[in-house]
Amino acid sequence: MTRAKRGYVARRYRKGIAKLASGFRGAHSRIARASNQQMVRALDSSRRDRYKRKGDFRRLWITRINAAARRAGVSYAELIRRLSDNQVLLNRKILSQIAVLSTAGSFTTLLGGSEER
Repeated sequence: MTRAKRGYVARRYRKGIAKLASGFRGAHSRIARASNQQMVRALDSSRRDRYKRKGDFRRLWITRINAAARRAGVSYAELIRRLSDNQVLLNRKILSQIAVLSTAGSFTTLLGGSEER
C-alpha cells in the first residue's frame, strides 16, 4: 500500500486558519492549534451575537416608543393596542424612527389617528 502524503492539504488548511486569525494577539495568531481553537470560539460568538443584536435593537425600539408614548400621555401597551385595533401596520422600527426624528406633534397625530371609536 502506498503512503498517503497530505502535506499540501494540511498546509493549505493551516494557512486559511492563519489568514482568518491574523488580527488576534499573541499565540492565537501564530500557533496553529491555538489559532484554530480561537477561530472556532470567535465564529461561535459572532453567530450568537448576530442573533442577540436583533433582540437588542428591538428592546431599544420599544424603549424609544414607550418614551414618546408617555410624553403623549398613554402607555406603550395602550399605544400598540390602539394601533392594532385600527389596523395601523407599522413595525416597531418605523414607530421608533417616527418617535425620535419627528417633531412632538406628529407622534401625537399618529396617536390621535388611532383614537378609540
